This record gives sequence, C-alpha cells and structure tokens, in this order.
Amino acid sequence: MATSGEKPYRVYKGGRQKGKVPLSGRDERERKAERQPVRGGRQRRPWTWRRWTLLAVLALIVLAVIWAAAGYFSVSSGVSEANKRLPPGTTSALAKQNGLILDSPTNILLLGTDHATNGQSGRSTDDHSDSMMLLRTDPSRHRITYLSIPRDLLVSIQGVNQKINAAMQIGGPKLAIQTVDTLLGSQLQVNHVVLVDFEQFQSLIDAVGGITVNVPEKILSNRFDCPYSTAARCRQWPGWRFAKGPQHMDGHTALIYSRIRENQLDPSWTDFKRQQNQQAVMQATLAKLSSPTRFISLPFDGSSLLAPIATDMSTWDFLQLGWVKFRAGTIVHCRLGGSSDNGYIDPTEEDIQVVQEVLGDSAPQPPAPGTGLFGPGCVVGSQTFK
Repeated sequence: MATSGEKPYRVYKGGRQKGKVPLSGRDERERKAERQPVRGGRQRRPWTWRRWTLLAVLALIVLAVIWAAAGYFSVSSGVSEANKRLPPGTTSALAKQNGLILDSPTNILLLGTDHATNGQSGRSTDDHSDSMMLLRTDPSRHRITYLSIPRDLLVSIQGVNQKINAAMQIGGPKLAIQTVDTLLGSQLQVNHVVLVDFEQFQSLIDAVGGITVNVPEKILSNRFDCPYSTAARCRQWPGWRFAKGPQHMDGHTALIYSRIRENQLDPSWTDFKRQQNQQAVMQATLAKLSSPTRFISLPFDGSSLLAPIATDMSTWDFLQLGWVKFRAGTIVHCRLGGSSDNGYIDPTEEDIQVVQEVLGDSAPQPPAPGTGLFGPGCVVGSQTFK
C-alpha cells in the first residue's frame, strides 16, 4: 500500500474520445501493411482477384492476337500458291465484285475435276469439269445458296450445242466462266472461281478431321477401286456400301462416295447422282473449313489446307467468306435441270424461275411433281431433292 498519499489507481475522464475505435482486425491489417516493402515512399497494394482476372484476360487477348496473326500468315502462304495454280487469263472473265463479300452478294463458281476417274476410263488428259456449282452469298438476308449445274446440260459453247462440262476441256476455266455467265444471265455473273482437284481433296478432308454427308439412300456401288490386293478376292467383293442417313467420312471414303457411277440397289441411278454426291462432299468440306474451330489449327495447317485448290480469291476474301457462312441462318440448295434426251439434259423454262429463286426474288420452290431426277427447283435447309 502506498505511503505517499497517492491513490493506488488512476482515474480516467469518462466519455468517448474522438477518432476510430481500435479493433483487432484493423490492427492486424495495419501491422501487415507496415511489413510490406515501400517503393518511392508509397505502400505496395496487395493483389486482389480482380487484378488477377484482368491480367488473365489481357494475356488471353495477346495470345489470341498472336495466334490469329500466325494463322493468317499460314493461310496467306497457301492462298498465294493457290493463286499461282490458276491458269493465266482466268481472272479476265470474272465480273468485278461490287463491295465486300461481308456486305454484298457474291457469286463463286466451284469447278471440280477428278483426273483419277478419267484415267480409269482411259481419258487421263480429259479436263472436263465433273462438278459445277455456283455458291451465292447474300449477307443482307443471312443466306447461302448452292446452285447445282448438271454437267450434261445442253448449252451453246462458241456457237456449238454441247454439254456444259465441255467448256472446261475446250477453253479451261475462263471459257467455263463465260459459258456459265451466258447461261445464268447478267444478274448472276461469276465474281470468283475455285478449282477443286478431287484426287487431292481427300488429304484436305483428312486434315479437317473428316466430314459428315447425308447419304440420301442405301448404296451398293459397282466394283471399282477394289480395297483388296488379289484379283480373286476382288472378284468376290460386291462393291462399296453406304447406309442411308448422315455418315462421317474420312478423305478416302468421301472420294469413293464422290466417284460412284452406279447403284446396284437403284436401277434409276444415273451419273447425275454422282454429280450430286460430289457437290455434297464439296459443301460439307467448305462448311468444315469455315467452322470457328478451324481457327485453332490454322497456324499449323493453314497452308496445306489449300493444296487441292486453285483460285483467284485472296486471304481477305476467304476470311470474309468464312464469316458470312458462319452468320448464315438459311441454306438453300437449288439445281438447274430439264428433260433427258440421249445423254443430254435440255434446259426448260423452269430454269429461269430457279435463277430468280437463287437471287432471292422468289421463294424457293421444289421441283414440280413428275419432273423426276432432272427437275429444276430449290429446297431449304436439310430438305433433299426427291
């Protein structure tokens, strides 16, 4: 006990003092802040999840830009080689593009050749176009239209009536373009051309991971390209079989499918069906090429993807076409036709109506009943010609 007269305790003045009330949590944060290194006289702010997220997003954007640039240069290299493969003088027959593919209707002529098939029949130097198809983009309607042109369609080529596929043999792609322009009229002039070599096409299909084709009926083909090594085994082999419905095909299977000239299960099968098969393979491959998933592999295979192709289109044209196809909400399939006579297809007035449907001036109409395999008309989406 104190002897000096002082009180053994202190008396504090009551009432709350001004300022923040000390809390244990705040004290702990302040102590941690004091331990942070200081640069330039300022305390270093701790990293939050927001800052980490922003950094991750920026890193992904930079990676995407680098990847896109690598893919662009890879594709550009392949396009440059494809431009060199186009026969000289071809571009002089093309109609000038009014505007960009992104915002203006564009007509692209696809010409398919299959020299291996010709070689089997002793015509290895034959340059007839086995498949002719006009691809029309219509960005304002978000629509893509494929117009099939039968190779046996009778037209005037340099004043002589003959099958339209002979134009390629006589004057190359330039004369083929001019012949198609004359056939379809001034409203469907060809703006770009793409030549496809089916013999090399199988490597392209394998490169994109295969394609899916909707086979319209069961098929048992004639015996060609026997898969067996001995003649005895090939004589016992009945032919290639395809089930009805969507079929996933690798490059070799798609090539076989595009070459079938006879179906033992369907006596009405004609070479016109083979042309439809080739066009179905081309359409499925184009759809796969324009898929957004192709962006991932472009830096690795962008150049090789264009090996089977010769074209006047630029890299920028292909990028625009891919975007337009990606945004297209409606796919229309049309075909010219007529009456069959001694191996020729004589055009009819219904072909004029089909051209109007391709242009979008008339609603798509299927072939009239009774017109058969060669009836002209259009179907929408997943519908098929009867």
